[in-house]
Amino acid sequence: MTALDAQPVTSPPSPPGDAAAPALSVRPGRWIEGWNPENDAQWESVGRPIAARNLRWSIFAEFLGFVVWQLWSIVVVSLPAAGFTFDTSQIFWLISMPSLVGATLRFPYTFMVPRLGGRNWTIISAALLLIPSIGLALCVGNPDTPFGVMLFVAALAGFGGGNFASSMANITYFYPQREKGWALGLNAAGGNLGAAVAQLVVPVVITIGAGVTLQLPLAGWIWVPLILVAIVGAALRMDNLSHARADFAASVAAFREPHLWVLSLLYLGTFGSFIGFAGVFPKLIADQFPEYSQIHLGSVALSLAFLGALCGSLARPFGGRLADRFGGAVMTMSAFAVMAVITTVVILVLPHVSFWGFLALFVALFIVAGIGNGSTYRMIPTVFAWRSGAADAHRTSGDMGSQRKASAALGIIAAIGAYGGFLIPQALGLSKSSTGGYEAGLSWFVVAYLLMLVVTGVVYVRGGRRSGTRL
Repeated sequence: MTALDAQPVTSPPSPPGDAAAPALSVRPGRWIEGWNPENDAQWESVGRPIAARNLRWSIFAEFLGFVVWQLWSIVVVSLPAAGFTFDTSQIFWLISMPSLVGATLRFPYTFMVPRLGGRNWTIISAALLLIPSIGLALCVGNPDTPFGVMLFVAALAGFGGGNFASSMANITYFYPQREKGWALGLNAAGGNLGAAVAQLVVPVVITIGAGVTLQLPLAGWIWVPLILVAIVGAALRMDNLSHARADFAASVAAFREPHLWVLSLLYLGTFGSFIGFAGVFPKLIADQFPEYSQIHLGSVALSLAFLGALCGSLARPFGGRLADRFGGAVMTMSAFAVMAVITTVVILVLPHVSFWGFLALFVALFIVAGIGNGSTYRMIPTVFAWRSGAADAHRTSGDMGSQRKASAALGIIAAIGAYGGFLIPQALGLSKSSTGGYEAGLSWFVVAYLLMLVVTGVVYVRGGRRSGTRL
């Protein structure tokens, strides 16, 4: 138990001319009163360590959420070898269903932090991950499991996708505006890494000592102990903030804000691409280069699909950091331009490229999408501060009403962006079934990236310059 838990904490005296740091105190249930990260004296004395502690456990819980969310993307590749006989359409539904449910759950998850507290909801949302993990372990152990049951269990993995919205909405309250890009980027990257770790670890675990029979149930069971650690860690080490209350009026105001929908479109292009391609990448490799679907190292199988999600996740905080420095709008527009170019190259070379060229192009696409994730998300609190009339929206967060609207918007935009995890597999599945290849589906994405590039440039780059604000 920390000193903060034991007694009220008072920030040290601030230098003459500076605003005095408000005192912090803790109510039962680890509710912190008097939190104000924009007050430099409080932030540098007691605020930063508290925020860092909450960020660490938030990252861990969100990481496991992404693991569970993406389990089916790698498990489906091994279903035929385990005796399941699903067709291509059914496989793509198993890949995309967790994203559809996870994206939808992000809407209610956004409002759980204001209603229950960040710590309290992290405990609950982590506990919910036990259901899809155990469910997957039970149903993939029997090849006679009906497709409807498999699809329902895959839908339950959407619990993991919902975690992102509540986690990001919670962390935005802990950090000052000038550090939100880096903090939100780290939180998101730590979560996004779960997709890569799932795609790396699951093929290894299910083939260790398996002989001719895959141990598919281990794909679910291995995460149960870590989920229990996250539940206990959140209970003992995280905090609730008393001022983090998004009232209904603030939520309605966020929905009425036109920029909520513009930013949602941009995030659908960046994060939607990341999570959509992360889900479908193992299947793309299996279809285009079946000999590289799994690389065998002794008795262990390794899928290189994890490299895409890994590189995209690691790039995300740097997108936030670059946005802190140069502005989110400029970085987001640049990301869309590069994503359009890379996707066009993939279309042109797909029939002729080697596996290693294919892998390099997609890893590059993941990296740029990751940078775009960080920069687009950094734009959200900036744009809401700008709309509230803040003098320097890039460095100040505006009044508390603006912060609450921004927090609600973070979750709503995260929810809409996550639908890319459903749309991209479905679009590529439609392209494959109707044309025999993936080029048509990829060309639709190029058009979308170019559209989003124009929107970013006109609305935020040019609009920000007209108002003298770097967005």
